[in-house]
Parts: sequence; C-alpha cells; structure tokens
Amino acid sequence: VHNGGLYKKPFNEAFEETPMLVAVLTYVGYGVLTLFGYLRDFLRQWKIEKCQHATEREEQKDFVPLYQDFENFYNRNLYMRIRDSWNRPICSVPGAKVDMMERVSHDYNWTFMYTGRVIKDIINMGSYNYLGFAQNTGACQEAAAKVLSQYGAGVCSTRQEMGNLDKHEELEKLIARFLGGVCLPMKRNLFNIFLFPLLIQGCLILSDELNHASLVLGARLSGATIRIFKHNNMQSLEKLLKDAIVHGQPRTRRPWKKILILVEGIYSMEGSIVRLPEVIALKKKYKSYLYLDEAHSIGALGPSGRGVVEYFGLNPEDVDVMMGTFTKSFGAAGGYIGGKKELIDYLRTYSHSAVYATSLSPPVVEQIVTSMKCIMGEDGSTFDLRRKVETSTKTDKRRLKEMGFIIYGNEDSPVVPLMLYMPAKIGAFGREMLKRNIGVVVVGFPATPIIESRARFCLSAAHTKEILDTV
Repeated sequence: VHNGGLYKKPFNEAFEETPMLVAVLTYVGYGVLTLFGYLRDFLRQWKIEKCQHATEREEQKDFVPLYQDFENFYNRNLYMRIRDSWNRPICSVPGAKVDMMERVSHDYNWTFMYTGRVIKDIINMGSYNYLGFAQNTGACQEAAAKVLSQYGAGVCSTRQEMGNLDKHEELEKLIARFLGGVCLPMKRNLFNIFLFPLLIQGCLILSDELNHASLVLGARLSGATIRIFKHNNMQSLEKLLKDAIVHGQPRTRRPWKKILILVEGIYSMEGSIVRLPEVIALKKKYKSYLYLDEAHSIGALGPSGRGVVEYFGLNPEDVDVMMGTFTKSFGAAGGYIGGKKELIDYLRTYSHSAVYATSLSPPVVEQIVTSMKCIMGEDGSTFDLRRKVETSTKTDKRRLKEMGFIIYGNEDSPVVPLMLYMPAKIGAFGREMLKRNIGVVVVGFPATPIIESRARFCLSAAHTKEILDTV
C-alpha cells in the first residue's frame, strides 16, 4: 500500500536541507581558514614560521610531484587543526565501552606524545558493532579459543592449495542457509576490486553517487563505462537506463554487453537505506543486473538479521550479486559473495581473491559461525539482538530530534548522522564528547560535502539504556 504497492511498510527517510544562514557561515568559516592558511604558508616560505609539513627535496623538483597542491594545503592548514579527533589509539575490546591511550600535542597537532595514562570506560559510539559480538567473553570467544588451540591462528595457504579446512566448508553451508543462496566466503578487502573483471569493456555500470570508495575503485578497475545516478533517486536511475538502451555505446551505438546497477544496503555516511523494491522493479523492467553491497545492512536489518532483502520482504534471487562483510555485525573479519551457482563457480576459478588470497583464519571462521548461529537462533538462545538494536535506534533518533538536532537517514538504520555543518564544530564536538567520556566519529570534507560536516553515531545491541541516556 506504500509507494505504489512496492513497499509493505512505510519507508521514512529525512535529509533536511542545510539552513541558508548555516550554509553561509560554513562557507565563511572555510574561507577564513583558507585565507589564514595562505598567510601561514607565506610565513613558512620566508622562514618566519617553522615549516613542519612534508615537502619535496630540492633535487626532486624535476620529478612528478608527490603531493597535489590543494591536497597538501588542505592537510596542513585545515585538517591539521582537528587532527586530534582521529586515529585515537584504543587499547581494549571495541565493545560498548573502550579504554583509550591518552595523548597530547605540544605543536598544534603536528606530532603527538603519549602520557602513559589510559582513559577507562569511554562510551563507544563509533564502532560498527551492531549486534554486540565484539567482546572477549561469551560463547563466541570460547568457541574461537577452542578452535585456535586445535587449528592455530593462520592457514598459510590459499583454499585451492592447502588452505581449505572443514571449518571453511561448514561456514559456506551456513552462510548459504542464512542468505538463501550459494555463497563464497573470502577476504573482505579484495571483493570489490577483483570481482569487477566480470565486467569488460563494452559493459555499463550505473553507480549510486554515494557508493563506498571500494566500489568506486572496483568499477574503475573493471574497464567498464561508469555513469552516476543521484542518491536513491529512481527517476535519475531510470533515465540513465533508458538512455543506455536507446543510445547504446558511445560512437558505435552498439548495445551494451551488460548493464549493472551498483548499490549499497545501508549508506554508512548518510544512514539511508537503498530503495531496493524500486531498484529491483527497474532492473526487471530494463533487463539489467543488480550488485548489492550489504556491508552495513547484513545482520543489522531484517526481522532475523538477513539484511536489506529480508527487510523489504523480497526474494534473494532477484539480486544477481550479493556482497556482505563479517567485519561489522559478526565482529570478525572477511566477507562473502552470494549469487547463482554459475557465478560462484566462476569466481572460485577466476577471482583473484579466491585463487591467490590466504584463507580466513580458523578462529575468525569460528567467530562467524558461532555468531551467525546465535542470530539464527540455532544456539538455543532466545535473546533478540536485532530487536534491541531497532528499539535503541528509534528511541535515540527521536530523542536527538526532540533536542533540536538535525538527523539524517532512515528511521530503521543503526547509523545516525548528526549534522554539525561548520568546520570549527568538527573538532570541538569530538573533544567535548571525549571530555565527557564519550567517543564519537566526526566527519568533514572531503568525506562529506563541504557544508555537510557531521558526527556519526553507530548504535549497538551492546549499548544499554543507561549508556544511551548518558550520551
């Protein structure tokens, strides 16, 4: 009954436009920072101010420059002012609370020194620990420790040689049951880069403008033509599909060999969920293919944690390539590729990450198996982690909005972007939260548009009501 009958429940997302006054003040703030940056560079050039940034050696001036002018300027004059808000060293399990090594800077964030003191019990609002499995106690950790003593920490070979364990076979069968398809587990960081040789010259990729950098890199490496559609905008996507079919390839006007739509389940910077029913409807209408990156949605969405496909009540067979990761909801490492048997058999033989990458570590495999059985209810537990995340998400977003903050994203997404806008607020917000023993991720340009800086909260089943009340 919602959105022309494609949705079985309301689909509510909010992206409030930046207020005009805030946008103007944000641009003015960046302008002032840039102006003073050029002034300080002038002082450094004349040795009035000490130069501490990386520079080209005199004998290398004729070589290709190592640093782009603006990139280097931005790093030393804007990013350096708030550099203390990132790369904070954690010295504990990244659960609901973490321990952090204290560090100070005596030269305005050019270098840091450790004081030797550890700040205890900082509330962790930045880790992708959606279901709370990042812990060092409990069933998952006991099972992983047992497997570690039996199999060791590493496999030291690829699966096609001497690295195929019975644990890997068990994991494959379990993922296939969990997702309802044939799956291939492998190293996470190689998926998007090496899957795209499936697409050759003469193929077309239609990519959401907010897709993750790994998807963008994989698309570029494929050699296929790339066209971008506006984020979650089905009119923009349909126009590109129509143009691709009507006009064909540039110059030759031959039909495209393949057209692949490239989307994510949850967009980690926006907190939005892909409009999957509409995407699948367009995919069927124009006879194209669909690649779904479920890095953030697997485990975190759907009544039983099976991701965005289950969240919308759709058929997994309508998604041609389904990629997900174990690094977030499952508290482990690696990930999987899901699809039809022909696709998985092809990847086993020809994918670089399947042929050349070392197999997943046995204790990591056991962590995935145990946590997945817990999500599926096969371990005998009755505690619904998904329901706890969903309740915390809706309560947290409602309370932040009541306080007057501008919040982006879908009401069901565990990623909660809180808008800061102005450059000075990025560092100030991170520091003030840390003073109150709360660790948050703050994000600015170039990871976001220049007038849309934000703090990003990631809600977890490990967060209690008391923790969220404190935040």
